[in-house]
Amino acid sequence: MMKIRKLLRKIIAILMFRIDWKKLVFIGAILTVFRIMFQISTLPYPLTEWILFPPSEISSSRYLNHEKNLRELPASQDMRFNLSQHAPLVVSLNSTDRLNETQQVLERRQQVSRQQKSRKHVDAVDKVIFPSSPVRNKSNNMLRYITSLTPDEALAYAKREIENAPLVTDDQDLYTPLFKNVSTFKRSYELMELILKVYIYKEGKRPIFHQPYLRGIYSSEGWFMKLMEDSRKFVTRDPQKAHLFYLPYSARQLQKARYVVNSHDLKPLSVFLQNYVNMLASKYPFWNRTRGSDHFLVACHDWGPYTLKDHEELSRNTIKALCNADISEGIFVSGKDVSLPETTIRNPRRPLRNLGGKRVSQRPILAFFAGNMHGPVRPKLLKYWRDKDESIRIYGPLPHRVSKVMSYPEHMKSSKYCLCPMGYEVNSPRIVEAIYYECVPVIIADNFALPFSEVLNWTAFSVVVSEKDIPRLKEILLSIPLRRYQAMQNNVKMLQKHFIWNSTPTRYDLFHMILHSIWFSRLNQIQVSQIS
Repeated sequence: MMKIRKLLRKIIAILMFRIDWKKLVFIGAILTVFRIMFQISTLPYPLTEWILFPPSEISSSRYLNHEKNLRELPASQDMRFNLSQHAPLVVSLNSTDRLNETQQVLERRQQVSRQQKSRKHVDAVDKVIFPSSPVRNKSNNMLRYITSLTPDEALAYAKREIENAPLVTDDQDLYTPLFKNVSTFKRSYELMELILKVYIYKEGKRPIFHQPYLRGIYSSEGWFMKLMEDSRKFVTRDPQKAHLFYLPYSARQLQKARYVVNSHDLKPLSVFLQNYVNMLASKYPFWNRTRGSDHFLVACHDWGPYTLKDHEELSRNTIKALCNADISEGIFVSGKDVSLPETTIRNPRRPLRNLGGKRVSQRPILAFFAGNMHGPVRPKLLKYWRDKDESIRIYGPLPHRVSKVMSYPEHMKSSKYCLCPMGYEVNSPRIVEAIYYECVPVIIADNFALPFSEVLNWTAFSVVVSEKDIPRLKEILLSIPLRRYQAMQNNVKMLQKHFIWNSTPTRYDLFHMILHSIWFSRLNQIQVSQIS
């Protein structure tokens, strides 16, 4: 008994004074950790998976569905983040391959987690677990789908997409108050850029064909021709791929080349166009296929509509972009034809000269007009308001004594309202001039189809006065509250970009707005039932 006690005392002494307990505890801890890790590796579910993704059910069918859903996830970082935090990962015990794949993924996940902090960790893991499909692939898929369609099917597809256009509440390129429905316009414009192809007939000799007239009040047709023929984006050399066919003649050049001065006879002009269209119809199948309904012309000269009368299909079916957009004469058809803005270009190399205007506080003149006294409306304007009121300045051609003090552009820039009465025809270049000089246009032209009225809300930036209300002109203008006028004048500034010719076209400028109106008109002819 004494020997046992002595042995115990020696053992206690050794344990108390000769063993380094710190080292012993450290070694024991290491051995314990290794043992735990060895046991974890033998489990069917690794410990990290139990902690992060506790399985709700072990089912091979559930796993397959879950895997399918992951492939179909939208490429949104926020969505991937939510799933990585909450979605259970369900695996099948019957599939060793899937288990190994899951383990490899989770090992990569652990490696990433040791290198990055919490939020970065989640994003990095998502890149491994949930690779997103690039946006470019979606665009390429859409392009492949569209190019697989016939031209009419592609137009029907576009029309259906426009009818279900996503809501647009704020767009840095489009000022919402200017539009009737900015969501519809934006979607239509985007699809035009994506889909539209125009075939331009090569037939026809200069100057009537393919020679744009870029100067003067009829320059809109020339600028459109120049930019259309130079376009790589919209023009196709394959007529089978075309959605629209352009008749590239100039009404102004036709008038100069074929009209006999003082004859008052437009017959030679209309016969010339009749023969031209008949030649195209006999040479190609495209006119006869639609009776000209997918063809368009652009004419700004006042005589443009009247030169079409001798060819019934040209007059009735073709999309006509006309400056002389008078709905009372039965030639221009609202909803099918396009009202072409009339622009005065004095220097083709500097089409934007004098662009801009003064602030509201620097516009002391209430209303201003100066111009030739042709047509029925302008003499009436002169009769009621010339020299009758200092705030309303009405002239015939601007007198030299007046222009020396203040030029015509300066008058417009110093006026709150710029009067735009019709002449012999309904349109006037003063409408676009007023927009250039940031003056609210007052349009006096009954039966005039306003440009781009299918998309633009003209009440937001202009005043329309009927011809019979000319005696009440001052009363009508003064009845507009100052706050509303300020909003209209600001809207005119925002509108400028849509009425500007650019030597190299930019999005939403005048070239694109005209082309969009033609495109939109063509869409109106298409029945959605044409696409399956």
